[in-house]
Formats: sequence, C-alpha cells, structure tokens
Amino acid sequence: MRVHFIVHEHFEAPGAYETWARQRGCEVSYSRVYAAEPLPVSVEAMDLLIIMGGPQDPDTTLAQCPHFDARGEKAVIASAINAGKAVIGVCLGSQLIGEALGAAYAHSPEKEIGKFPITLTETGRNHPLFAHLGETLDVGHWHNDMPGLTSEAQIIAFSEGCPRQIVAYSDRVFGFQCHMELTHDVVELLIAHSQNDLCRAAQYRFVDTAETLRGHDYCEMNDALFVFLDKLAAQRVAEPRA
Repeated sequence: MRVHFIVHEHFEAPGAYETWARQRGCEVSYSRVYAAEPLPVSVEAMDLLIIMGGPQDPDTTLAQCPHFDARGEKAVIASAINAGKAVIGVCLGSQLIGEALGAAYAHSPEKEIGKFPITLTETGRNHPLFAHLGETLDVGHWHNDMPGLTSEAQIIAFSEGCPRQIVAYSDRVFGFQCHMELTHDVVELLIAHSQNDLCRAAQYRFVDTAETLRGHDYCEMNDALFVFLDKLAAQRVAEPRA
C-alpha cells in the first residue's frame, strides 16, 4: 500500500500512523509543508492519504501562516476522494476533509488535551472497521475544534467534551478529531509547543498537566488504531479495480 502524509508541523507528527505504515511495509511519502515540501500534484501514486493535525484551522490564511495552504489541501483531499482513495484526517485534517466535502468545521464545546474516553455510537459499535473499539476507549486529545458533518456522514464516536470524535464520511473516508496516533515521543513534542495551554490546565475540564500526559500509556489506543488500519487496508485490497 502506498501511503502519503500531509504534515503541517514537526510537533504534529504521524506517530503511530507512521509506525503502522513502516511495520506493514507500505511505500511512504510525505508533504511536510512546514519544511516547504510541496503538496502532491496528483493522487495517482497513493492508495491512502493521511492529513495530520496542526495549530491552524481551515480558515487560516496564507498571510497568517505562509506554509499552510488550506485551499490547496482541500483540493488534494477532494481529488483523492473523487479518485476513490482511502482518506484519513486527524484533528485539523479531519476538519479539512469536512470542508472539502462542503461541511464547515465548528468549534468544539470543550478544549481537550490529554487522554480521555470516547464512546462509540450504535453505528460505531456495529461498524466493521470500528467494532473492535468496544463501547468506550481511552484515547488522546489535543484540540479546540471539530469537523463538519455532511448529510451522509456518520458519527462513530463522541466524548463528553466533543460530540464528533470519529466521523465516517464514507466507507473509505474518515475524520479522527481524537489523536489515537500519540506516542510518548510525539507527546513530548506537543508539550514543548503547548506550555501556555498546559500551565492553565486547572481552568479546563479536559486538559491534563504535562506530568499527567507523560504518565499515560498510549499503547492500547495505538493497537486499536493498528487494527482499524489493517481492516481498512484489507478492505481496499479486496475491492475490485476498475
């Protein structure tokens, strides 16, 4: 499988997504836009597009952040969806998927930074790619916003602080507001960038301290993510080619 990552910032690293791709022997390519690497001109050379998170939002302009081209990324996402590619968006990436499909992102009711449970909806519990998550699962969070919903979108999971944690836009396009890819290495990068939020953790219901973040075990949610990705990859391989 050929996997392409769009990475907005070095501290919003692919983490467990990249681990999975490397362990499964995937052909991996990148658009590290923070390092001036270009967005893909064509989606032909990818089977799975993964758009990572970032401190930007879909309304951030090039004047505000010269390396973040929201319009260009939405065009790549739309092209991948129209070409029948599998597409996964994480945090900002999930919001960009919704926007590419005509659904505006929204502010989440609560800021969430840390590790907190998500609850699967009935749709999620019965979905072949997500049923293994069970009724609830503790996962990573690092966000203020959430993806928009199209008329066809299905909410797979929600949390107490955010009603749209995992969204299925189709059988091959998924938005993860939550961060199941977090590892201790990625968390350290995020902590270094997020001192202003973390020093005010007590002001929020769902914001962990840096010490608490360092003490979490992220392996269970990483393993659950690997199972989802394995199922998605198997589904893509089994699909008849035109």
